[in-house]
Amino acid sequence: MPGETDLKKLLNSLSPSLCDDEFVFCTMQNAPYGDYPELKPLAMFAESEGLSMIVPRNRADGHGIPYDSVFRCITLRVFSGLEVVGLTAAITSRLAEHGIAANVVAAYHHDHIFVPADRAIKAMNILSAIQKDHYL
Repeated sequence: MPGETDLKKLLNSLSPSLCDDEFVFCTMQNAPYGDYPELKPLAMFAESEGLSMIVPRNRADGHGIPYDSVFRCITLRVFSGLEVVGLTAAITSRLAEHGIAANVVAAYHHDHIFVPADRAIKAMNILSAIQKDHYL
């Protein structure tokens, strides 16, 4: 079943949910996709520079893996279609207006927004306001 593609409906029903865990982005040079299962990565992407992963902070710390920043994940509970136009732009531009970085991962059912851990509550308030602004 394909997800919703009507931007107005999506913005009306974002239903953001903040994950309790903290996450970090890290990279491993010359590592093939699937390496490091012990880190229990939330996501992996094979780049020419190395294997990029999003892993729980406690796992990275426990394995001595370096990282630059700590993030929290906000999941938009609305089932957005992969071909929807403008959802990411609407979200990230509003967060940018408040100086909040947003790293978006679009999975099949939901979009996941990684924001700096110390700005996560503010980001949640902004996303909730977007939903209220677009209430049908």
